[in-house]
Amino acid sequence: MTHVNNSFQSTALAQEQSQHLQKSLGRFDVLLLVVAAVVSIEVLGQVSGFGGETFTWTLILAVTFMIPYGLIFAETGGAFTEEGGVYVWTRMAFGRLVAAIAALFTWVTQPVWVGGAMAFVAVETWSEYVSPVEHGGVGDYLFKLAFIWITVTSAVISLKHGKWLPSLGAILKVAFLAFFLIVTLVYGFQHGFNGLSLGFFAPTLTGFLGVTPLLLFSFLGFESGNSAAGEMKNPAKDVPVSVARSSIIAAASYLLPILAILLVVPLDEITGVGGLFGAIATVYSVFGPAADAMLAVSAVVFCFVLVAQGAAWMIISDRMQAMAAADGSFFGGFFGRFHPKLGTPLRVNALSGIVATLFMLAAMQLSGTSSALFGVVLTISISTFLLSYLIAIPAAVRLRTKYPAVARPFRVPVPDAVFTGLGAVCFAWILLGSWVAVFPGTLDTLFGLSYDFEETWGLSQGAFTGFALGTLGCILALGLAGYVSGRRVREATPADAGTTSAPSDAVRR
Repeated sequence: MTHVNNSFQSTALAQEQSQHLQKSLGRFDVLLLVVAAVVSIEVLGQVSGFGGETFTWTLILAVTFMIPYGLIFAETGGAFTEEGGVYVWTRMAFGRLVAAIAALFTWVTQPVWVGGAMAFVAVETWSEYVSPVEHGGVGDYLFKLAFIWITVTSAVISLKHGKWLPSLGAILKVAFLAFFLIVTLVYGFQHGFNGLSLGFFAPTLTGFLGVTPLLLFSFLGFESGNSAAGEMKNPAKDVPVSVARSSIIAAASYLLPILAILLVVPLDEITGVGGLFGAIATVYSVFGPAADAMLAVSAVVFCFVLVAQGAAWMIISDRMQAMAAADGSFFGGFFGRFHPKLGTPLRVNALSGIVATLFMLAAMQLSGTSSALFGVVLTISISTFLLSYLIAIPAAVRLRTKYPAVARPFRVPVPDAVFTGLGAVCFAWILLGSWVAVFPGTLDTLFGLSYDFEETWGLSQGAFTGFALGTLGCILALGLAGYVSGRRVREATPADAGTTSAPSDAVRR
């Protein structure tokens, strides 16, 4: 078999900027980068709030979604190793316009999540367990601004040096969870565990519809490291291994802590970050007088892990969006420039920081009904990530049949029809999760379940739907505008770019 030149029909600007990339990521670096980004410990308390069935649905999704999803992208990531990851794959499968939308949906989620959720969780944890921070005070603003711009700075400096933050964050994240599990076992042997019967873990349709979008959001992203594939030393071999190992780490990092939280915290006390640290505070009683100090240390580690997670996503998603811009799919080539010495996309890095900051500042001003609308926006930002996979998964499946001659260091040992079936299963899960995220309560009503929409969201279902569709419409309009304005860059594609073994229609304009 032969390799396809993955720069096939890339623009002149994309090929020029690729020369600035610095190969500094080894196999262990790739693994740590993906673990830092994907394993979201800040959602553990929130998903645990659905009770014992959270563990059940997490296990079901790990088997029926994570395994086929991991197999698909382990093969794809090892075969197609150009900088840009999902953008490049979607471009090769369906053309630049579709790829532009997929990349934008993926990228826009990250600064909103960092500025609108993670910074808030971090300051709440710090204020509760380390040192009080007055809500809305100068210290609150400074803390959140520092959180955002530390993540941005780690993406700005060269990857050779910037990778230390997500790498250390990934190591501390696993150590944090392992320590929590060990202390939970000690606490259980001393004080006993909650009496959990098999019935406690029985799945329900209500729990299924409630927890699925958040669990899917938590499980997605194992292929994200390919956004920096051009900076990996041996992506063809390292990506499949990192996908497999990070998937196992992620499954354990969700299943075991969720079970631990359920064992020690009463269900009615499990709420968001309070659920996780409520469990930690409970089991840390084994440390006696040192419990408060241990809680403070854990809170500091937790905040650092959140910073590292934000940094990992900034490093990953900004590179993908920069390559989309360099390829003429996002507002010309302005955002498609990589610093010649640092090898980083400074303009997209700055854009991410600005978006995250603006979203944080807007959220700080909201109260009452506006606060409810903010919650809606945040939920939609999660849904954009899910929606991007309605494009990325079919693209990965399409690449196998469209480019059968491409050498695949790892190949899922199944016929194309079965590979397509794996993609269909993943697509069905994402479609369900996307629908529930964008149209919450509709499936509950369809199946005769009670769902008080206004009590849950603080506004009417009509207002929510209008706001959700309007927001998604604006993102689509932004994507289309970005694509149209990149025409000049696309037309500068070198005439000889197509001299490759790939078919002439590999990329459509």
